[in-house]
Amino acid sequence: MYASAWPSEGGGAPAGGDPVRQRAEGRIVLVAAGQGAGTRPERIAEGGSLRLRLPKSGAPWLEAVLINTAGGTACGDAYSIAAEAGPCAHVVLATPAAEKIYRSDGPVATMDAALTLKAGAHLEWLPQETILYDAARLSRTFRVEMAGDARLTMLEAVAFGRAAHGERLASGLLKDRWTVRRDGRLVYADALHLEGRIGDDLSRPSIGGGAAAIATLVHVAPDAQAKLESVRALLEACGCECGASAWNGMLVARFAADGIGPLRRDLVRFLNAFRGAALPRVWMS
Repeated sequence: MYASAWPSEGGGAPAGGDPVRQRAEGRIVLVAAGQGAGTRPERIAEGGSLRLRLPKSGAPWLEAVLINTAGGTACGDAYSIAAEAGPCAHVVLATPAAEKIYRSDGPVATMDAALTLKAGAHLEWLPQETILYDAARLSRTFRVEMAGDARLTMLEAVAFGRAAHGERLASGLLKDRWTVRRDGRLVYADALHLEGRIGDDLSRPSIGGGAAAIATLVHVAPDAQAKLESVRALLEACGCECGASAWNGMLVARFAADGIGPLRRDLVRFLNAFRGAALPRVWMS
């Protein structure tokens, strides 16, 4: 959490008496191209603590696993991810474990994800859950630019507090901003801003109804609206609070549960059925 290097002359802490914090930064760039019946990586760039691995899944799509070698996200860390699925490419992005957001004494951790889908492409953003420790502060931006005939599936799940430690998040910051542009036109925008006494806010019926974990699925595709009834049928088997709606070529499903365990079990069953294929193997590790 703190840099080990102090001023070489005079000793002691820098002016003001506070040590210099060492922030983690990470950057990933992935460009994938369709190739026959499959997809291949065309460009990969890595920087800082973020790494990308491409396990051999035997599937016709390209499976890419995002890894944070820092082991979690601390206050003031900054990450950026840019992924492009070229014409007719199919890319599935996942993470090997939950991302932990540690408590902060003020600075905000940031994450920016920019996803691009070219004509006929299919991109699935399927990270495992984000766990907010008590007093964590996180701001994220998700920006999507996609062709009209492309297919996008995005999932984000958040756990408020560490259930295994009996912790329930009392205070902190979570700021999420989602935008999806289709053929250059803004078709979806969503913003979530929870700050201060988040635990109290989540207990209110109009906000969280006591939920300790939530998830949002956004599916944009030419046939997205036609899937609404089948998705609602799948949701009937879920034990958590959930619902789905569809409009203008999009389908959105939301989930809320009293813990990440029940939510995760419902998400795994739902996603396996919705996708018609098993989730990436890292989800089961």
